Amino acid sequence: MAKKNRITKTIGKLHLYLGLAVGVIVFIVAITGCLFAFQQDITDFLRRDIIYHGEDDTANKQVLPLRQLEANVQAFTQEPYEVFWVNIPLDKRKSYVFVYLEMDENAWNYFDEFVSYKSVYVNPYSGEVLRFIDEEFTFFHIVKYIHFSLLLKSTWGKWITGVPTLIFIFMLLSGLYLWWPKNRKAIKQRFWFRWKKVKSWKRKNYDLHNILGFYTIPLALVLAITGAFYSFLFIQGLIFTAFAEPGEAYPFYTEHNRSIDLENYDFSMLDKMSDQVAQLYPTASQYSVVFPYEHMEYEHPEHPYEVYVKQLDYSYHISHRVMFDPNTAERIHTVDYADKSLAVKVLDANYDIHVGAIGGFWGKLLAFIISAICASLPLTGFMIWWGRRKKKRSS
Repeated sequence: MAKKNRITKTIGKLHLYLGLAVGVIVFIVAITGCLFAFQQDITDFLRRDIIYHGEDDTANKQVLPLRQLEANVQAFTQEPYEVFWVNIPLDKRKSYVFVYLEMDENAWNYFDEFVSYKSVYVNPYSGEVLRFIDEEFTFFHIVKYIHFSLLLKSTWGKWITGVPTLIFIFMLLSGLYLWWPKNRKAIKQRFWFRWKKVKSWKRKNYDLHNILGFYTIPLALVLAITGAFYSFLFIQGLIFTAFAEPGEAYPFYTEHNRSIDLENYDFSMLDKMSDQVAQLYPTASQYSVVFPYEHMEYEHPEHPYEVYVKQLDYSYHISHRVMFDPNTAERIHTVDYADKSLAVKVLDANYDIHVGAIGGFWGKLLAFIISAICASLPLTGFMIWWGRRKKKRSS
């Protein structure tokens, strides 16, 4: 019994001091996660006038070649950088979205790291540019990178949020150990609020921390682990190993790499590849085509030319990859979602699990609520400690 009390006391101290050490960062990460839950829905609503270009009778019209659309975009924006990729919706009532993305490897903060991150909405039939948006300064993109790296350079800023996230996982598990009722009498007070005769704010705050924390633990662990996924390779490896079949290795498809002459590239190949993807996946939401410029880095064998296909409008977890010889537009390999192993599907679904999008509206609402409760735990925990501290001082 004495040994158990010592273990409980040690865990209690670790729970307290680690919580005080990372509480501010956990609060920031959780509250920004809460704000980000419905970002796609809100963004789509605010951009509804440009997501749909308004062209009538698209069935009898022909979209312009990608090279011509890109030239229109470059002429309109006068950007010194090259278009990185274009998102092409299968619903031709929707606009094409051309994306610029240029990063500075020597930067130390978010605003210097993103040299250029801009979206251009284009009518694919007329080539008219509907809107030019600097994504770097949009509310949700800033919220995302506060959540991810506290607006520091992402390559190391992710550690500043990732380490507290790992500690938060320990906090949840140690909190469950400390919460666990010691006897039957304690059980009645641990599962729900009994505030009819309770007037003390300290007691109410204590119950908020413990009871909300208890009911949140399973889903909070899911959010924390899927968040740590982006900071630590070993988390990705553990998740893959947990769901992989015996002896399964992650597929890299390096054998499908093709060399390309970037200076003399025939851009009509992009349209030929696009037509094939549209025929393969006519019910998909959209697919993304990368423009063959220097940023493609074909000298690296881990980057074969491929078109990414997003099956659902609200989620990324169901996706396909179609690989081509970029010089001939010959399809050389297809990675269909149905053919992926369970482990690969789980890795592909990590983002949508993390933000709740995998469950549609209700999944996002659940992620919003759990993130809000997670943000409250450092606050209520601090108030418990502060109240006890004041009590000791007065004594």
